[in-house]
This record gives sequence, structure tokens and C-alpha cells, in this order.
Amino acid sequence: MRCIIIGHLTHDIIIRGNTKTGRIGGGAYYSALVLSPFCDVEVITKVGRDFPEKWLRELEEMGIRVTVFHSRETTTYELRYLDKNTRILRLLSKAEPFKPEEIPYGNADMVILNPVANEIPVEIVDQLRGFVSLDVQGFVRNFKDGKVELKKIDASFLKKVKVAHADVNEFKMLDNLRCPEVMLISNGADTGDAIYKENRYHFEPLKMPVAETTGAGDSFLAYFSYFYRQCSFVHALKKAVSFTSFFLRYRTPFFDFDEAMENAKNVRVNKIYDR
Repeated sequence: MRCIIIGHLTHDIIIRGNTKTGRIGGGAYYSALVLSPFCDVEVITKVGRDFPEKWLRELEEMGIRVTVFHSRETTTYELRYLDKNTRILRLLSKAEPFKPEEIPYGNADMVILNPVANEIPVEIVDQLRGFVSLDVQGFVRNFKDGKVELKKIDASFLKKVKVAHADVNEFKMLDNLRCPEVMLISNGADTGDAIYKENRYHFEPLKMPVAETTGAGDSFLAYFSYFYRQCSFVHALKKAVSFTSFFLRYRTPFFDFDEAMENAKNVRVNKIYDR
């Protein structure tokens, strides 16, 4: 299966107490990372010339192809952690948005749009065809002096995609919502909901210790999209919840897949109501 993932790779500056480190990040990175054992993955991104080449080489070494459009700046975030699940996010710089002519149309079994800073115009969503998944986060973010806030948007364009994901706060920003076939709504480590063909379902994540929750929504969207191409909605949801929990626990896409599959049977999914 060939999967194209579109979004800015980011330079994340991590601050924990008095310790400051830098690492690669961005929704496109985490989605590509978790799908790398299963798919032929290509990331289409924009970064500045200051973006470390070694990070791009590491992706290539994992079998993830990267198509880079150069920008004046790299999208750079500061992530100040108060604890492993609570962080303060601040935008330091932003790469340029994508142009429609930079996006390939066709020749992929699945396309995932995972923006982090308004870099994907809605017109690109309108032009894509086939199996398209999308994360809402990069569409509803607003920036004021680097501070990351949420803004209301006209979400009617979501009807054009197969699967969309938002956390509970992002979901509240969606005005005039035209739901895709599947709308995933997560709530951190707590329970979540999904709207499937206008029917609402409730699910509960597996309880296991995790190092941190960064990348949770990105991996959840990617896993669900992959499994949903192969099996029913409920089975795809169970598998996505389980695999996301294992990824967050081990922080690597290479864990015991048989154990994750077995644990998927324990994920609780309940239908709430018909719309």
C-alpha cells in the first residue's frame, strides 16, 4: 500500500525543567513513523535550510521517502512540559504553506493531511480524490505572539474526506460541520467518541503506562486509516486504539504486533445513538 502524508516536519524544542533538547516532530512525522512498518510511505513537507539533514536521513533509513520543498524558515515549536501529559506550546517560526501545484493528485492508495500551522489550504482538500484522511489540528490553530490558540472555522470542507480526527477542544471549533464518513474525536488518555455514517460510538483506550502523549492523535489517525482500508469500522477502531497505546508506551513503531492485535479485543466500543 502506498501512502502519502502531507504536512510540515517541525523542529521541536523540548523543555523539561532546566533541560532543553531538540528533536524532529510534527503530525506528518508521527503518522509516517507508525505507518512505516506497514506501508510504502512518502512525506511531502516544507522546511528551511536550517532543518538538520540528519533527521531527513534517519527517515530515509527507515524506508520513509521525503519530498522536501524548501522554505525560508522551518516550522519550529517550543514544547514546555509541566508533566508528561501537560505542555505549553509556542510557535517560534513557520514554514511557508503548500501551493496546490506542489501536491500530487492520484497514484496513492491513501493520503493523510496532517498540518500543524495552517500550511494546507482548503482548496487542496477540495482537489484531492480517493481515500483521504485529515487531522483538524493544523486548520483550527491560531497564533498570537507565538502563543497557540484555537479558532472557529467553517468545517463544511470535511465532507470531502473519508476520515477526520480532532481532539475534544478542536472539535468544538468546527462550525457548519459536514461530517466525513468517519469523524474521530479523542480526549487524551480518556475516553473518546467516533461518528460513523452519522451514528455515534464511544470507545475507551487501553490502560497502560506511557512515556508521553505527544503524537497520540497523529498515530491514532494513521493507524485507523490503515486498518479501515482492510476491515470494518469497529474492528479498525479497536485496532487503532490498541496500536496507539502500544506506540505511546514504547515510543517506537516496532513493538509486538501480535500482542497489540490480541489487546485490541479488549477495547470497548459502544454505539451511543443513531442520528
